[in-house]
Amino acid sequence: MGDPEQTETTTAAEPAYAYKPSLAGAPWHFRLAPDHIAWTKGYRTGTLPYRDITRIRLSFRPMTMQTKRFLTEIWAPGTPKLSITSASWKGLIEQTALVGPYSEFITELHRRVAASGAQPRCESGIHPVLYWIGVVVYAAVLFGLAALIVRALQIASYPAALFVAAFFGVFAWQLGHFFRLNKPARYQPDAPPADLLPRD
Repeated sequence: MGDPEQTETTTAAEPAYAYKPSLAGAPWHFRLAPDHIAWTKGYRTGTLPYRDITRIRLSFRPMTMQTKRFLTEIWAPGTPKLSITSASWKGLIEQTALVGPYSEFITELHRRVAASGAQPRCESGIHPVLYWIGVVVYAAVLFGLAALIVRALQIASYPAALFVAAFFGVFAWQLGHFFRLNKPARYQPDAPPADLLPRD
C-alpha cells in the first residue's frame, strides 16, 4: 500500500503505508502488526497497541494540488498524534494521490482496532464549532453572490451576471462538497464512513 518508492514491504498479515507530509520533512511509515500499529518518522519510531487508542478522526482536507485529499488522526496517551493522509509530496510542485491505498490501510486499521476490543471515540468531519462557523460564512457568501446576480440582471449587465453565476456555481459545488464530507458525526470502529474512505 502507498507510494512504491516510500512504502516498506507489505504482507497480508502486516499491511504497510507511507507518505511524505511535506517537501522537506521526513516521511511517515506505518505498519499494522497483529496487536499494534508501528510508526516511524525520521529518527523517531514507536508502537501503539490498538487497545490503547482513545480517539480517531477522519476528515476531508483538500489542498491546491490535491483536491481529493483525506486525513486520519489518531490519539493515545503517551504517544504523539499520528496523522495519515491520502497524498504524498513527490517534488517541488508535485503531490502523489494515494487515495486507494490510504483507504485500504485505514479500513484495515479500523478492523483491527474493533477486533482488539478498544472503544475509542471515533469522529468524522471537522470540529463542530469550526464547521458551523464555516457554514454560516458559506451561506452568507452565497447569499451575497445571489444578490449580485440579481442586481446585474436588473441593470441588464448580462456578462457580469454570467460571470458571477459561474463563480457562484463553482464556489457552491466545491465548498458544498467540503461541508458535506466534513459534517461532524460519530461512528463505531467497525463501521467507518465510506464517504471518507473512497476507493478511487
